[in-house]
Amino acid sequence: PFMETLFAPQHLGDILGEVVAAKGLRQLRMAETEKYPHVTYFLNGGRETPFEGEERIMVASPKVATYDLQPEMSAPELTEKAVAAINTGTYDLIILNFANPDMVGHTGVLAAAIKAVETVDAGLGQIAAAVAAQGGALLVTADHGNCETMRDPETGGPHTAHTLNPVPVFCAGAPPGAKLRDGILADLAPTLLALMGVAQPPAMTGKSLLV
Repeated sequence: PFMETLFAPQHLGDILGEVVAAKGLRQLRMAETEKYPHVTYFLNGGRETPFEGEERIMVASPKVATYDLQPEMSAPELTEKAVAAINTGTYDLIILNFANPDMVGHTGVLAAAIKAVETVDAGLGQIAAAVAAQGGALLVTADHGNCETMRDPETGGPHTAHTLNPVPVFCAGAPPGAKLRDGILADLAPTLLALMGVAQPPAMTGKSLLV
């Protein structure tokens, strides 16, 4: 009745949320419906139950047939809730996912993708200001590309898939004189821990992007 698999499920220990919780710190995960599992279940290594001190906020994604019809999606409401959370000064770590560039990028509609990026840009501006006011640090990146390539270079038609392009990473509020090096996704958790002043566990094989 059961299928055999090539690779058994792995238990991931000392992942970001677990390390933060072990230090008695408070963390918040935020996303709209489309990306909520990505900042909770997936980021926690397949664990559904929140870690100690982990809170979650989910904003409902708009009910439209395709997101080019509402490229803003729920980013404005998510931004509002994020700024409010930052202003409380309650959380040591906030992880937020803006779904727009990916979900609207999948539609292949360039004008909608432009609006999606403009919406996220405006939201990030508000979030960056709130983080700066609290004396915090902001790390911005992506796990893959999409809306930066909206026209298929081979066919000339719409491009609706993820891309393999390198993604940017930005940091505001880093220690004076610090710079970012090129790296990989595995380096993000160590970078966040470095910004928080928390020691990186041996289980994390990535290295902080701060140099």
